Parts: sequence; C-alpha cells; structure tokens
Amino acid sequence: MPVIAPMPSPRATSIPAQRDGGDATTAAGTTVDHLTETYRAHYRSLLGLAALLLDDTASCEDVVQEAFIRVHSARKRVRDPEKTLAYLRQTVVNLSRSALRRRILGLKLLSKPMPDMASAEEGAYDQLERDALIKAMRGLQRRQREVLVLRYFADMTEAQVAETLGISLGSVKAYGSRGIKALRVSMEATA
Repeated sequence: MPVIAPMPSPRATSIPAQRDGGDATTAAGTTVDHLTETYRAHYRSLLGLAALLLDDTASCEDVVQEAFIRVHSARKRVRDPEKTLAYLRQTVVNLSRSALRRRILGLKLLSKPMPDMASAEEGAYDQLERDALIKAMRGLQRRQREVLVLRYFADMTEAQVAETLGISLGSVKAYGSRGIKALRVSMEATA
C-alpha cells in the first residue's frame, strides 16, 4: 500500500520547485496530490452544483471533469490549497453558463424545420386534378367561366363580379350555380 505523504503547509506550496529535479509536490501552487484528494472528497458536491444549473447528467459530468482539468492545468496559480475548492466551484459555474449559452445559440441558429412536403405521387395527383379542372373550365359557357374565375379565383364578392361584368346580381348567382353544377358533372366523368 502506498504511503500518503502529509499535506504540505501553505508556506511549503509557495516555494518554487527545485531546479535540480526536485519533487514536484513542493512546487508553487496546489499539488497534484491535493487536487486528487479534492476530487475524491468533492466530486459529488460539484456534480450536484452542475446539476442545479444544467438539465442532463452527461453535461454535468462533462462540466465537472473539465473544471478539474482546468484547475489541474492552472494549479500553480492557485497559491493557497484551501482555495482550490472555491476555484473549482467557480469553474463549474462558469462552464455551466458557457454550456447553456452554446445551447441557446444552437437553438437560435437551427434552421426552421422544413414544412411537410407532399410526396411525388401527391404532387402528380394534384397536377392531374388541376389539369382536369382547367379542361372542365374550358368546357363551360363563357359567362359561367367568367363568373367562377372572378368569384373563386379572384376572390371577389358576388356584387363585385356583377359590377365587373356589368350584369345583375341575380345573373351572377345563376351563372355561378349552373357553372358549378356543370363542373361537378365534368369532374365526376373524368374521375
């Protein structure tokens, strides 16, 4: 079983490393051993902190792991080993904020979903129906066709159609009614 060296005092951690290949644990800043102990003791609490800020376990674990990696990389700057946990907590909070910002940005940048597209068969069927309707419209009397086109394709009221064509409102109703009846018969014959 390996012997665990006692924790160096805060003064010992601020002494620069020896240049002749001395022990790395006497280097300035937080030691690797102290960081390992901090990991063992506080990993779950840091995971809980991340869970309060993020919504999924995988992201929380990633944030906490990244926080330990960053503290490990910057351990020489953390002069007081007692502040390592505070530095880790702040790093977890900052990384959680960054993760949330990336998510929000990703949602904003996502393109709107494509509308449901008709299949090729539906498009072909619609084209056949349009062709049949155009053919049936050509078979109508001129006045019936004019009334139906102005009423249903130009979206005019019956009064506007009467004024445009210079005929009475009753004539518009009669031509429209006979035109729809003729269209129905013609469309049923082609179906």
